[in-house]
Amino acid sequence: MNNEERLVDIEIKLSHQEDLVESLNQLVYEQQTRIDLLDKRCEALIRQVRELADSVGSRGGAVDERPPHY
Repeated sequence: MNNEERLVDIEIKLSHQEDLVESLNQLVYEQQTRIDLLDKRCEALIRQVRELADSVGSRGGAVDERPPHY
């Protein structure tokens, strides 16, 4: 294998690696976008649970109180 063939082979490999890196970067970006969305949804759910707990607590009833049919 002469130097020119080796150089062409290296350039081909480099091109494939650049494509792979770009694909991985796109995947990481999409995953981070998804993580951000899920994080916002979790925060919204936490707020809802706290609001529900506050509304149950403000009614004066105990949260662990047994229902009357027991």
